[in-house]
Amino acid sequence: MKWTVFTVTTTVEAEDYVCAALAELGYDGVEIIDNVPLTKEEEAAQFIDIPPVLDENDLTSRIRCYAEIEESSEDDSALAGKVADQVAAIREAIEEYKDIVDLGELNIETTVTEDLEWINNWKKYFHSFRIGEDILIKPSWEEDTIAKEGDIIVEIDPGTAFGTGSHETTWLCIEALRAHVKPGDTILDIGCGSGILAIIAKKLGAGSCIGIDIDPIAVDVAKENAVKNDLTLITPEKPEIADGTVSFFDGDIITDEATADAFVLERYPIVVANILADVIKPMMPVVKKYLKPESVFITSGILKTREEEMCAEFEKNGYKVVERRYRNDWVSLVVMLQD
Repeated sequence: MKWTVFTVTTTVEAEDYVCAALAELGYDGVEIIDNVPLTKEEEAAQFIDIPPVLDENDLTSRIRCYAEIEESSEDDSALAGKVADQVAAIREAIEEYKDIVDLGELNIETTVTEDLEWINNWKKYFHSFRIGEDILIKPSWEEDTIAKEGDIIVEIDPGTAFGTGSHETTWLCIEALRAHVKPGDTILDIGCGSGILAIIAKKLGAGSCIGIDIDPIAVDVAKENAVKNDLTLITPEKPEIADGTVSFFDGDIITDEATADAFVLERYPIVVANILADVIKPMMPVVKKYLKPESVFITSGILKTREEEMCAEFEKNGYKVVERRYRNDWVSLVVMLQD
């Protein structure tokens, strides 16, 4: 299988914006190459004894994403035209942020690779780390060496699904879950990715956790991770609430009304969605039918530059913002239904 590699040359300052633009276009994973030094926490987490020598004055960043080249009878010129269209779409999406952040030279190069090792190369950079005092995120292939008594240990192998726990938006959602999960709560995780939020919610005391994602591969990964964490996974054909269990489904609650209605099993105490602002917007009217007056809807994947826009959108859709959390360029908004 061949892949087109798109390499965007931009600035360190623009990294989150470029990554958000690529995610909105459907590129599920990115590789960032820059000269930003690791923090002491990151060095410790990655067991680095001798940090690399970096030119900290070089604020250039290269961000790579990949697109599968489908087998086709088309000639090379037709395939080149498709790649040119993809480059144009990437450039247009990124340039939406040109008035907000310095995008640098914004050069986009393309190459072709048949080497699938890149799918697993990220594993050498993913090591055990903590969120707060007692949540330990551990990759499934790494020995447990830093756990301490009382830790909530979450074993994750994200595969090609989003969600190792290290991204700022995932941290923000986990912090909000810690604040709101009560024993026995039923949790709905929309855009579950690797299943990390549902798994942590269950380990924080939730009674039943249900996840949904538009990507069937992510759903399979989430199920595997649930088993790795010794949770009771059930696989019914349709969503159902069974205390003490987790379950994951593929589907789209935004565009498919039947799918959306299938999840109206009860009014959930907590709904969580760590996606993107432009996906959360059309989700707002759908989620309302999942909530009780005292329920919370935890959202993240929102850049700070869009915070007020999203607050206004929530208000327009009958919500009130009750909490805001921040981590670097990202914000999490916790909302409830208006009185």
